[in-house]
Amino acid sequence: MDAAHAIPEKSTQFSQDDGDITVTRAVAFPGQLEHDDSHWKATHGARPRGVEMKRELTKEDKELAEAGYEHLARQKTAGQQEGDSKLDGVDIHEHKLAFTELEGELDTSFDPKDPGLSTGLSTDEAKARLSRYGPNILTPPKKKSALRKYWDCLMTMFNILLIIAGILEYILLGVDYKDNFPNTYLGGILIGVAFLNAFIEFYQLQKSEAILASFLAMIPPSSRVVRDGTIMTIPAAELVKGDIVLVRSGDKTPADLIVFAASDLKVDNSSLTGESEPQERFARPDGVEARPVEAENLLFNSTLIVNGEGWGVVVRTGDHTLIGQIAALTGNETGKQSPLAVEIGRFVMMVSGIAILFAIIFFVVGITTVYKGKGEQTVTFAVSILVAFVPEGLPSVVTLLLSIAAKRMAAQNVLVKDLQGVETLGSLTLLATDKTGTLTRNQMTVTNLWSGLRMFSAFQSNNDSDDTEAFSIGTPGMREMVDIAALNSHVKFDRTDLPFEQRKILGDATETGLIRFAGKHIQDYDGYQKQHPKVFEIPFNSSNKWALVIVEKTHQQGVLTAYIKGAPERVLAKCSTYLHDGKEVPITDDFKAEYDQAYDYMASRGHRVIACAQKLLPSDVYNSSYEFNKTDNKYPSTEYCFCGLVSLEDPPKHGVREAIGTLRLAGIKVMMVTGDHPKTAEAIARKINLILGETKETLSKKTGRPVEEIYDDEVDAIVIHGDDIDGLQGWQWDQIFAKNEIVFARTSPQHKLEIVKRAQALGHIVGVTGDGVNDSPALKKADLGIAMNISGSDVSKEAANMILLDDNFASTVKGVAEGRQIFVNLKRSIQYTISHSTPEVIPQLLYVVVPIPLPLSAILILVIDLGFELFVALSFAWDKPETKDGLMRMAPRKPVNERSITSLKKRALRRTKTLRRDPETDEIIRPSRFSQYMMRVKAPFTREFWEDALEPSENETLVDGKLLSYAYLEAGVIEMLGALVAYFVVFFKNGFTPGDLRRAQTALNNHPPITYFTKSSPDFVNSRGRVLTGSEQVEALAKAQSIVYLSIFIIQCFNVFAVKAKFRFPFGKSIVGNYYNFAGILGGACLGIFIIYTPPLHVVFGGSFHLSPLYWLIPAAFGVLLLVWASIRVLLMRKSIEQSRVKDIKGLMMFPTMRTMSMRSKH
Repeated sequence: MDAAHAIPEKSTQFSQDDGDITVTRAVAFPGQLEHDDSHWKATHGARPRGVEMKRELTKEDKELAEAGYEHLARQKTAGQQEGDSKLDGVDIHEHKLAFTELEGELDTSFDPKDPGLSTGLSTDEAKARLSRYGPNILTPPKKKSALRKYWDCLMTMFNILLIIAGILEYILLGVDYKDNFPNTYLGGILIGVAFLNAFIEFYQLQKSEAILASFLAMIPPSSRVVRDGTIMTIPAAELVKGDIVLVRSGDKTPADLIVFAASDLKVDNSSLTGESEPQERFARPDGVEARPVEAENLLFNSTLIVNGEGWGVVVRTGDHTLIGQIAALTGNETGKQSPLAVEIGRFVMMVSGIAILFAIIFFVVGITTVYKGKGEQTVTFAVSILVAFVPEGLPSVVTLLLSIAAKRMAAQNVLVKDLQGVETLGSLTLLATDKTGTLTRNQMTVTNLWSGLRMFSAFQSNNDSDDTEAFSIGTPGMREMVDIAALNSHVKFDRTDLPFEQRKILGDATETGLIRFAGKHIQDYDGYQKQHPKVFEIPFNSSNKWALVIVEKTHQQGVLTAYIKGAPERVLAKCSTYLHDGKEVPITDDFKAEYDQAYDYMASRGHRVIACAQKLLPSDVYNSSYEFNKTDNKYPSTEYCFCGLVSLEDPPKHGVREAIGTLRLAGIKVMMVTGDHPKTAEAIARKINLILGETKETLSKKTGRPVEEIYDDEVDAIVIHGDDIDGLQGWQWDQIFAKNEIVFARTSPQHKLEIVKRAQALGHIVGVTGDGVNDSPALKKADLGIAMNISGSDVSKEAANMILLDDNFASTVKGVAEGRQIFVNLKRSIQYTISHSTPEVIPQLLYVVVPIPLPLSAILILVIDLGFELFVALSFAWDKPETKDGLMRMAPRKPVNERSITSLKKRALRRTKTLRRDPETDEIIRPSRFSQYMMRVKAPFTREFWEDALEPSENETLVDGKLLSYAYLEAGVIEMLGALVAYFVVFFKNGFTPGDLRRAQTALNNHPPITYFTKSSPDFVNSRGRVLTGSEQVEALAKAQSIVYLSIFIIQCFNVFAVKAKFRFPFGKSIVGNYYNFAGILGGACLGIFIIYTPPLHVVFGGSFHLSPLYWLIPAAFGVLLLVWASIRVLLMRKSIEQSRVKDIKGLMMFPTMRTMSMRSKH
């Protein structure tokens, strides 16, 4: 059964005019059965078309569907042209040279007949070449200098505002030194805070890069090389052009080598070229005329030797190797800014805009009321407003929170390269993952055999059908199958002096599985191999998809036997008979039907299927002296006898099923993107919770209806063949991504990149897992690239944002949970931090409007923002989830659904229609920078801007309306009231009623003006006739400002727990269980008491040690009120939170996958 049978189909009809297109309800695919799956063609003919949709796709519909994708088509065209030119321009030509020419060009010496006798380079010559060509290392991507990094950290909006405010204070000092001397401290602190913020962020970035460097070894550490005729081991970095290198199974190739001697040498090029099967490499004395990537005599840097051994001469090192030259291709795909970075950037700009606006407004109000004509004092007042609005400690808190989370994830074997990647993992809406080695173990085990129209099980299993027989070597056809598995093989053993069962098999997973099976049924494996030596062989390659061997094995017609194994459709095409009860019987249609059924049975269980055939070579044609030659086709290629099918299981990794189930319950769409057969991919997907529903084919089998009569909206799962991807139109992509369960099979690396781009165009935040060089463009393009540490290539690790150190897919679940929790913790931290803006700003407003004495000085505002606030805000990093699975049952914070996609496409369509195009070429004419700037300026005055801004959305952003409402209007107002009540009570106890305060403050407007609340102030007579001296006035103001400062701190202590109340009330272990919160509160309390009650500090901060602690009870009462309001808020929001939970998924299997069949067979 082939890909065509495993995926939904299409039918499109194009009318003569360009207006309407009739489409099916099925997902439409271009080109009916264009790929070369001869098995499907031979047995089923053309792929069935889909059902008509009974509706018209209008021109408007078509434009809307294509709107989000137009830019991808332009990128693809440009990218293909550039990519092709780069691949064609790879600078390696030595593979075309004969050995004698190669020795001359490289000025070295090697012996192809006996490589061990090669002299190689002299030590002195090698040193000279090393100094001339440089070390054999790949140059990492160009990095910024430490100074530039620090400058980038410093030049953020908050820091720029603080620096400008600090400089203004020093300018005022120059204007009037005496009156503005106290501002010396304020200016210095503002500038110091900006530099400190930048340093904290810079330090964390440097630290994370240092940790990363230890994991990214970009070249193998050592290699075996011949120097001065002696083989030695040297650091791979010291290899030079002309060195003679020995590579063995299990090695990573240390440089680009031309092979001059090889013994069963196979290399895994999948990390470089995408080839799924290991490729054989040969010595070619006369060279080969082929592109470097196709040359049979070339080994490439960082590819893995999976079989045999070989000798090669180094032709390229470091950046000149193929991997070094094509690594630049990764640079074509620019990484996206993380969602968190985008949101923090927006928040910073928003808050900065508000702060600047209010500072200007208060400056104007101040200079026209309280500070008439006193520009210097008005500027200081405006700076205090700026300081009140800007959460100065936020950049440091965000960086430290992410660093702490990254450290926790590293302890769980998840290495985060980009700190903001921690949160991106929690934001994912779609995860595209490989199959082999990521979801499965890459450990093949023979499970079933089919021969002579009978199905056999390699061991006792409850999963087989009733008519499956137990395997027996004596059953007709089984001996031939075992012989083909044993003799048509290239595996090696680490040791041959051990019993067969104890040996480690060196080879690819499929061969290893077959040999492990054959060895159980051959008494003396080594003797059997010697008894039947190979006469001729053609190894497996991706174009043939079969392997042929001719061995000395006597039969009635001669002494030679040919064995072939490989892709079932390719092997069957070479056969004219099949083996039945030990006899060769002609292949008929009935046999092909039985074959199809057996093939489907095996593939549909997720097994890899291999076909076996033999040909007993007659001695009158093929005698012992016959010279076989594959270049002249002098070998038997037809008239084989089909022996049977073998299926091998690659079981899912432990924990993968539960991991995918958990991700799906978290609202994340998990897609499989694999190069495997569609049937095999679908079967594995069904085992691991990736597909639970029906595809059109399974529904067809279940209901008996033809596939072409099943509508697309009747099924929820789809399997796409890679050959169909290139021609898909925009609306077809929309239909594919509308499915909940998606598998892409037979895909190429370019397909993977295309899938990522298309998903992102629909608004998905995409994660990609990959381990090869060929995955690096997709890894870099994805919002979050996840590379494997053990099996991953250096380039893939370089391109990815995150590395799974143990290659365990289940670690992604921990990462998602951690990412979501860090988002919640960041949100709590911001919600907590900006709650104090209202109690800082409103009293300042009363100061200029009522007026009343200044409740809070600018320097005390700074102490709040950078003192106790910083301690407590940081403690949120250690918050645990409110409920056990609360966050992992919530939809992603930016869900992608029909409404969000339509909205995105409408905006894209509107942008497309406003673009200017060249009337001749129809190419887009890019607007100038000035035009773009003017468009941004005009945007807020357009209707579309406000329609987009006010459009309802299900997205949860870091700083949204609910957060701002809570911080500024709910908790902020309660804190403001608490602080003002305490302020007026303290003044009242010191002889000032609110009326007295207003009268004292308005005296500034008298002629001449009278200034109260300074030591040199005249006596003030209050409303009760009491005379208050200047010293008493200063003391009263110091106490009032102190209680405002302490009130904000005390109510904020209650706010620590109030901001956590989302699912539950602000009580209980999950809310108060974070002991770091209490440590932060204790640190803040010590700092506050130290500042207020330490006389020497009063010169800078004000304050009074005479303030009675009894006044603390006032803000404490308002703190309790805040907790009550938080509890009411939980009740009010409970229904909306419940609605955002992901509903249970029917059929989800949240228990471990069964043990591998090979393990079960031992019991």
